[in-house]
Amino acid sequence: MATAPLIAPSILSADFAKLGEEIRAIDAAGCDWIHVDVMDGHFVPNITIGPAVVKALRPHTKKPFDVHLMISPVDTYLDAFAQAGADIITVHPEAGPHIHRTLQHIRSLGKKAGVVLNPATHESVLDYIIDDVDLVLVMSVNPGFGGQSFIDSQLRKIEAIRRKIDATGRDIHLEVDGGVDVKTAPLAIGAGADVLVAGTATFRGGPGKYAENIKVLKGL
Repeated sequence: MATAPLIAPSILSADFAKLGEEIRAIDAAGCDWIHVDVMDGHFVPNITIGPAVVKALRPHTKKPFDVHLMISPVDTYLDAFAQAGADIITVHPEAGPHIHRTLQHIRSLGKKAGVVLNPATHESVLDYIIDDVDLVLVMSVNPGFGGQSFIDSQLRKIEAIRRKIDATGRDIHLEVDGGVDVKTAPLAIGAGADVLVAGTATFRGGPGKYAENIKVLKGL
């Protein structure tokens, strides 16, 4: 049997009135990472949270903070999110002029560096930066809002990226975010993903259901 994927619940779907409580609940329920969606109302059509909130949430869990920056210009804020407690910082190639330099800077801060591909971003963008990434995140919806439906065309992209990763011989995570649920999770895993971001599918039903929801997503 294949190794179960890592589950990174997106706190975008949590109860924002009690985020600390929600993070402790998904930690206890068996999540692997905490996915933090940062949106600026400019790069994507929504506004969420900033470094101060990440810093406030950091004491509530020891699980890795997987911070997805949907902000532009992104370079200005890398240090702030690193200092706030991010463990993995993922950025979009379109969010700054020099993605290679951005990835180098994230790693210089002692953090894992990830690159995010929007639905219309071709996987060839990885060709000259794959040696500088620890994670590739494929967006299976257009970024900006939770609760969207999985875009099936991204399965071909996940498969193509899995081949690229395997060719490097490096341990690079392949993460999928958007419309991940009990039906689409096995498809993403089958295409080569090893980390699933799941907001709605994790937080559905309240804290009493989180452990069961995570277990189902893992295919256990």
